[in-house]
Amino acid sequence: MELFSIVVFIIGSLALVYISRASLMHPRSHGFSRFIAWEAILAGVLSNLKGWFRDPLSWHQLISWPLLLISIYLLIHSLVLLKRSGRQDAQRSDAPMLEFEKTTALVTTGIYRTIRHPMYSSLLFLAWGVFFKSPSWVDGLIVVVATLALVATARTEEAEDLRYFGEAYRDYMRRSKRFIPFIF
Repeated sequence: MELFSIVVFIIGSLALVYISRASLMHPRSHGFSRFIAWEAILAGVLSNLKGWFRDPLSWHQLISWPLLLISIYLLIHSLVLLKRSGRQDAQRSDAPMLEFEKTTALVTTGIYRTIRHPMYSSLLFLAWGVFFKSPSWVDGLIVVVATLALVATARTEEAEDLRYFGEAYRDYMRRSKRFIPFIF
């Protein structure tokens, strides 16, 4: 890694540590493994910066751009739905959470109708979109770490949501997928 990437990685990591500070004190919270995923994605982005726009019609770039666009859509759509229907309550304290995560209503409309974790799905599509910018063995390891961390994040959050929402969440789990509608 060149000096620029190292400096950006350090600054980005410090920002992620600050955002995740409550979760990092609770290794069994969903935010802990999400932090690992964020770090891996940051490393992947920095590793692939040089190849971001190189050879735009190559097979891997043609895979990358749709994945990145899907990632953006999922993020925006899911944030809007959480804000509109999630009934945030800053007093919710059953697990370390970011403010927008402190919902008191189970959101099951829009993209949430078919997938339980559209924001983690967004990160998954982002990680793989970044990988396909300039695939390599190192980037393959990075994207696998990000993917495993996101699966762990989703599983941990599901356990937290089962404790908070109870049987309603168990029913929701039966009729939805974790990341990709009708598939996974």
